[in-house]
Amino acid sequence: MRTEQEARPAILRRQGREDRPLVLLFCALAAIRVFVYAAAFPPFNNVDELVHFDLVVKYARGRIAHALTPISPESARLIALHASPEYALTPQHFADGRIPPPRWTQAAGSEAEAVERDAASLAAVVNHEASQPPLYYAIAALWMRAGELFSSDGPLIYWTRFLNVFLAAALVWVAYAASARLFPENRFVRLGVPLLVALVPQDTYYGIQSDVLSPLCFGLAFVGLTDFLRAEGPSRRQAMFTGLAVAATCLVKSSNLPLLAVVAVTLLWWARRPARREWLSTAAAPLGWFALGAIGPVVVWFGWNFANFGDLTGNAPKIALFGWTYSPLAVWLQHPMFSPGGALTFWSELMASFWRGEFVWGGQRMASAWADAFYGLSSTLLIAIALAGLASRSNPPGASQARMLWLGFWSFASLVVFLGVLSVIFDFGNSIYPSRQHPFFTSGRLLSAALIPFALLYVFGLDRALVRWKSERLRFLVLIAIVLLATVSEIAVNKPAFSSEYNWFHMLHWRQ
Repeated sequence: MRTEQEARPAILRRQGREDRPLVLLFCALAAIRVFVYAAAFPPFNNVDELVHFDLVVKYARGRIAHALTPISPESARLIALHASPEYALTPQHFADGRIPPPRWTQAAGSEAEAVERDAASLAAVVNHEASQPPLYYAIAALWMRAGELFSSDGPLIYWTRFLNVFLAAALVWVAYAASARLFPENRFVRLGVPLLVALVPQDTYYGIQSDVLSPLCFGLAFVGLTDFLRAEGPSRRQAMFTGLAVAATCLVKSSNLPLLAVVAVTLLWWARRPARREWLSTAAAPLGWFALGAIGPVVVWFGWNFANFGDLTGNAPKIALFGWTYSPLAVWLQHPMFSPGGALTFWSELMASFWRGEFVWGGQRMASAWADAFYGLSSTLLIAIALAGLASRSNPPGASQARMLWLGFWSFASLVVFLGVLSVIFDFGNSIYPSRQHPFFTSGRLLSAALIPFALLYVFGLDRALVRWKSERLRFLVLIAIVLLATVSEIAVNKPAFSSEYNWFHMLHWRQ
């Protein structure tokens, strides 16, 4: 009789054939959603899209920053020509009471002079993201170079954005791979996780932004860890793949570094499980290959940063440019984070941003108060139920499921704690966000690396909350209601972008 370990691949293959049509549908839904909104939003959004675009242009030209350098003349001209004022301004800000038409629709002359003037001003602006990890910019640069074969200017900006369409679809597939490995017997969780990931209305995917690669890289690492920790003797390939996926996560965003520590602690805990005499043969070799894959590239990146920016993560020049300083230790405990109201503000704003993003329109946050409240409450409640389920003695999950769900929780929690620590230790000076008046890092996109672990906890918590409902169909109906709520809210808050004369749809019509 075959062991569970031997039978698992056959089970996964059979389930894969059964689930494939629905999973492909979820991938298509994610791709369509990202394409439509990425096309609807004009260049350049308020989440630093113009500086991320500039870095992609520089990487496409083979120019990797050795310091915080100004925006390149090529990027500055494209930004000056195509940027929309609608993110910051309303029609009432203009003398005639309407948003001016895009410059790329205007004849040469006064507009050409205005473009050159604004481009010159932009070319003097320092790109504060120049020291950030290179992986996303290198991939996006290759994508841009491919797009240059048949497009330029405005269409090329949107072509660069449309890379996110494929990243979103791939993320859904990886989410399914993770849930299918952990819950092969539970169809609700197995399919609920990719459905939720497909329709989380995070607007990061609608712009040019390095955070879009974080959840895919750590999702691959999470899948690798699922196989790694289950195997009797993890192979060299499993260990190296997992290590490289963790390294890739760190090479997308420096704020993902806490995940490296969480994974390292998890693997050290795993390595202690065998008997002492078997430790070297069972754990040492896989851990060595993992360390080579995970730590080697990060160490190289640290060395590059230290040589060029005088700081291991490259963040010191950025912090100095923003005018932030470290607060004295004695001041930390006076931070509002340590009051009930401050902690609630931090958590609720962070969860709302994690679900729906950070875009503004006309200077106002594109958000729904009732949807934000639902995001915060449901996340808190279902994660708590998931943790209670993990601690349950009456109906505990399987050992491998519990192990990976705990890893997922600590991965998500480590990023939340990291943002909380950053909120506490800095004096933000005259910075607008975060500020002395509101000293909270609540950019939910910085948690996006842990999106798949979060989705697993959320859907597992929902499954436990509805444990008395024997009908699988009813559980799916509740989850579908949740994603429909998020989708309806997203449509309502993002509706203004579709009427923008600056977006891809209008650009396409004008060029025809």
